[in-house]
Amino acid sequence: MYLSSIYIEPKYIDIAKSSLQPMLEGAIVNTIPLTLISFIIGLILAVLTALARISNIKFLQIIARIYVSIIRGTPLLVQLFIIFYGLPNLGVTLNPFPSAVIGFSLSVGAYASEIIRAAILSTPKGQWEAAYSIGMSYSQALRRIILPQAVRVSVPPLSNTFISLVKDTSLASLVLVTEMFRRAQEIASQNYEFLLVYSEAALLYWIICFFLSIIQQFLEKRMDRHLA
Repeated sequence: MYLSSIYIEPKYIDIAKSSLQPMLEGAIVNTIPLTLISFIIGLILAVLTALARISNIKFLQIIARIYVSIIRGTPLLVQLFIIFYGLPNLGVTLNPFPSAVIGFSLSVGAYASEIIRAAILSTPKGQWEAAYSIGMSYSQALRRIILPQAVRVSVPPLSNTFISLVKDTSLASLVLVTEMFRRAQEIASQNYEFLLVYSEAALLYWIICFFLSIIQQFLEKRMDRHLA
């Protein structure tokens, strides 16, 4: 009864409709590709960093620790500004999208490396001993026995990292990447309906993350089936 009495001015409906397409284009053209590319590169970097952290080579351990410490100890926004606005002072000029990819990949690599390292270390030592007893080398045991088990353990936290990355891509708007939030800023600066446009952008981010969380639950159930 009360819902039927709610009145929404037609202009707000028109603004919401007109702003939806540009924001969706920003999501499809930049937000989603930026997330996927950064996560894949970051995941590769994370595996290499995790392996360096658990290796017996002190030099690799030190380099990996310094990298993780710097990335985790400084704000992501500052890192993006250094890459996009700071590097030109050294003669290195990058376009907005590659700058964002580098920044997000480094961030994912640092955080995900700790997840992967913990997953590897959580594998029972008996697995290593069993692999060595049948004549496997360290690399063979790691590739065939340890990493497959670590992947299963890493799926839930890595999925959370991926979902967080989708939201973090909104920071790319500050280095001129025309992703979804950048489009929302451009639209709001024209019609001055900041609350409406930004709320619509927040809703779109939530919808994307909601569907990703469903995929995460599906993957976790699949992994639990293999672990049972």
